[in-house]
Amino acid sequence: MTRKAMAAIVPLLATGALVFAQAGTRPMSPDGAAQVQVLGKWTKGQRPAFTLGRENYLGGKWIEITYGRPLQRERDLFGSGENYGKAALDVGAPGFPAPPVWRAGANVTTRLKTEVPLMFGDKTVPAGEYSLFIILKPSQWTLIVSNWAAQQKFDPQDKTALWGAYGYTAEKDVARIPMKVDTLPFAIDQLTWSFVDMTNDGGRMALMWGKTMASTPFKARQ
Repeated sequence: MTRKAMAAIVPLLATGALVFAQAGTRPMSPDGAAQVQVLGKWTKGQRPAFTLGRENYLGGKWIEITYGRPLQRERDLFGSGENYGKAALDVGAPGFPAPPVWRAGANVTTRLKTEVPLMFGDKTVPAGEYSLFIILKPSQWTLIVSNWAAQQKFDPQDKTALWGAYGYTAEKDVARIPMKVDTLPFAIDQLTWSFVDMTNDGGRMALMWGKTMASTPFKARQ
């Protein structure tokens, strides 16, 4: 092979190696986020806004859920009978016992940030930042809003924060909230948190994965 040919091939090989390396470092469960604004007002200004309806949503307060997004990849996500939910719990940390609750996502603990107090039935979650976990049962899930902080990397020596749900205990629970479980007519391959059936002051907080959707209604307070 001539030097000229080699000079042409080497950059291509380097580019291919870079692409392969980048692909190899892409997480299996990418970061995700669901956001919604509440308690604001659609207003037309002197100049039309570049939005649907040409209005601005003013005074709104943000609610956000951040989480890891694993794919189903044809797996049996939740199982059945006595094994229901066990596969979702026993993941991630070899040598450590399965946590008693699900992290409701992947990797870093699922987090809720709200700029306003939220009402779930008769339970109030003050404005702030929380961790979310779920107790998995066949007919009804339970959403846990917790004051546990989140680790960015797994450190079993850190007893002040959690990675996923490892080390979870209930003393920092703020609220435990029933979630209605429905069967979807289609399958969601990548775990998805969302806000559905929204009005200006509330809606439903929902998690969808596979053909399962679990949701709970909430209201935002001024």
